[in-house]
Amino acid sequence: MMTVFIDRIIPQIGLDLLKKAGISYEQHTENRELAPEELIERCKQHDALLSAGWGPLDQSFLNACKHLKVISLHSVGYDRVDVKTATKLKIPVGNTPDVLSEATADTAFLLMLTVSRKALYLHKKIIKGEWGFSQPIDDLGFSLNGKTLGVFGLGNIGFELAKKAKAAFNMPIIYHNRSTNEIAEKELGAKRVSFDELVKESDVLAAFSSLTAETKNKFNADIFSKMKSSAIFINASRGGVHNEDDLIAALNAKTIWGAGLDVTNPEPMKPDNPLLEMPNVAVFPHIGSATVEARDGMAKLAAENVIAALSGLKLPNIVNPEVYQ
Repeated sequence: MMTVFIDRIIPQIGLDLLKKAGISYEQHTENRELAPEELIERCKQHDALLSAGWGPLDQSFLNACKHLKVISLHSVGYDRVDVKTATKLKIPVGNTPDVLSEATADTAFLLMLTVSRKALYLHKKIIKGEWGFSQPIDDLGFSLNGKTLGVFGLGNIGFELAKKAKAAFNMPIIYHNRSTNEIAEKELGAKRVSFDELVKESDVLAAFSSLTAETKNKFNADIFSKMKSSAIFINASRGGVHNEDDLIAALNAKTIWGAGLDVTNPEPMKPDNPLLEMPNVAVFPHIGSATVEARDGMAKLAAENVIAALSGLKLPNIVNPEVYQ
């Protein structure tokens, strides 16, 4: 019987699919990340890895576990995997695209609203007993109605956010992509612009790109200096897309107005991070896909990738299709 190691507790739907396919599994149930050497030792006893953890699946791990028939990620992002080495070792890597687009867009929308009205900061004032006398000019946010939403990486998630922003606040949509998003242009009137124009014209700039060498620290001091002083920066993609020290400096200097983060750099964020005390900032603990529907969908796709690989079939959702060449 083929076996799979699962490094976190995943929704039952994924386990049921594995069981139905005749695949045995071992699931790590402790509330801690496995050390690299522990993960290697566990994987050596199995044919596949279904990974929902955060640890790197790097060259060292892959060379030690070159016997694996598949690495199935319980995520869309795959930047923690050395895909080049996995491909060289003929290990297919699967992910879970599309099923979390709506949930992640909802989170970005919530961040946008929360920041624009200083909601988390004002909630903290209630907890601290500071809800008292105030002047009509105190603690003001601003309306999103008619403001320009700029999207860096207008894929499925960005498109869902753009739809919500257009419907709720009639926000004009501009975006920067390597290719044209014809559906967004037709349905939402979205306009493809240069990166420089995106940065300069956005009232809310939302990043949804994957983390690559090209996008690492993409939003840094230089970029923040080109944004509107009234702009909000939103990151619901990967923490490495923004330089956190530069973001803190830009907010302190009022170079930009606010920021909403569902991802941080590093992650998890330390509790003494100054971003957590800023009035115009909202930080969530990477909850983009944290709905029953999205996580069930992710578990289903991750299990299906494992089942396909252990059945000698191509993965339905694969990161490195060249592994089959």
